[in-house]
Formats: sequence, C-alpha cells, structure tokens
Amino acid sequence: MDHLNDMALFVEVVKAKSFRQAADVLDMPNSTLSRRIATLEQAIGLRLLNRTTRRVELTEAGQLYFDRCKRIVEEARIAHEQLAEMVARPTGLLRVSLPVDFATTYLAPLLPEFAARYPGISVELDLTPRNVDLVAEPFDLAIRAGSVSQPNLIVQVIARVSAALFAGAGYLARYGEPKHPDELAQHECLAMRAADTWTVSAGETRVEAKLGGRFRMNSVAMMRRLAALDMGIVMLPERIVADDLASRKLRRILPAWKGPQTPFYAVTETRLLPAKTQRFIEFLRDRLREE
Repeated sequence: MDHLNDMALFVEVVKAKSFRQAADVLDMPNSTLSRRIATLEQAIGLRLLNRTTRRVELTEAGQLYFDRCKRIVEEARIAHEQLAEMVARPTGLLRVSLPVDFATTYLAPLLPEFAARYPGISVELDLTPRNVDLVAEPFDLAIRAGSVSQPNLIVQVIARVSAALFAGAGYLARYGEPKHPDELAQHECLAMRAADTWTVSAGETRVEAKLGGRFRMNSVAMMRRLAALDMGIVMLPERIVADDLASRKLRRILPAWKGPQTPFYAVTETRLLPAKTQRFIEFLRDRLREE
C-alpha cells in the first residue's frame, strides 16, 4: 500500500519513455522522480527500467509490472472521477430530523430550490420534537436549536435568529400596550412551558422580564395562533409571524426591545459526510445567511 503512489509514477515514466518528460507532466523535480522509482525497485528487489542517456526501456520484470500497474492506476483514476462526479451531482436518500416550526417556516420555502439544484437527492424529514440518536438511528443529520450537549457530536451553526414581541390589535385594545418589559408581568404572555421570564435587550440595556399569563405550551405554532386570536403577547422571530403581520392580525410592540439570538445547528455524528449531506448543510447555511 505504501508504494501505490510510486506505481503511478512508474506508469507515467514508462508512458513518457523519459524521466524528464514524465517529471514535466507530473510537475515534480526530475531528481525526486528518479529517486522514487529507485526506491520502488529496491522495495520490489528487481530492476524495472534500463536507463540510458536518451530514454528508458522496460526490463522483462518491468514489462510484467507495467502491465499490472497500468490497469490498477487506470481503475484508480476511474474511481476518483466517479467519486468526483458523485460530489458534483450527489445522489441518495437524505434523512433529516428537525423541529417542525423550523421546517415549516425556514426550510419549506427553500426546498423547491434545493430539489431543483440536486435532482438526485431524495429527502425524508422527521418532524418529531425528540432529539434523535444520530449514532443508533439512520439519520444523516439533525437540525437543533439552542444548545447541543452531547460532546461526541459534530455541530455547525447554520443560522442565528432573533425574536421580537408581538400582539394582536384586539388584545391591545382590551389590555393596553406595555411601555416597558417590566410591565409584561401584568399581561397575558404566551410562552414555552416552564418559562417564567423573557430576556430582552435594548442597546446595552438588558432586562429579565417576568411573565404574566395563564397559558404555557411547547408549540411555536400554537403560540402564534393564540396571539393572532388576541389571546396574548408572544416573543417570536419575525419570520414566523410574517403572514400575521402582513394581514394585520399582529403588530410589533416594544420595538426597541428584542430577544437574544437563538442559534440553529446542523448536527452530525461524524465530520466525514457524504456529498448529499454536505450539500444540504452548505445550502441551508448560505440561504439562511441571505435571509
């Protein structure tokens, strides 16, 4: 195995019938090429080439070795070209686990472009809320938000999303509009389960705002829906409520204040990724950066 590269060099020398011409083709010093072939001959224990001042000629052993090496080198070249084609035009089934809200809000609008760009890739999406086991289960990658605690996984940031505060006109007409985050304690705040505060900032000022309200849930879609029904105040990325803003079911409140950035990660079990997975991660990272 250590001599496979030298075999390829040997084939080039025989094809060129000259060390100098082969060195020019290979873009390496003539002395280096000559030394590598000499090392190969020493390892085999036979002379492969008869060298003259003008050309090289194969010995009987060299002819036999060349016939075998030529096929091996050609097969290696074909394999390399096929793999390069696979990278350029990746194919196969890509299995992705991701949060349903990220999938419907951020991924769905991008899938038509991805499908057109990579027609050889089929995509299977798992939108369950659980964190799948990338080692034991047949997933190529997972998209996760917040933080990833498992140290044995490979994590790449693909997007960072900030949230803002929104409420419906009907709710604000009934309960008034808060003027400062401290007033959120007296309002119906639609938040995730176990959330007692929202961290918001305006410039250098940061506030841990206590939350009032009777409703907690684990669904972003449900929070958005209830807010559009004038049930309370939400803190969500603007992209998620874009349709409600356009239809005036929601409007932004406390516009000087915003929530912290939430990172979204592409998580894989290894750095050695097939082309289909690499292209998907690169595509998401590039397109979400543009967003």
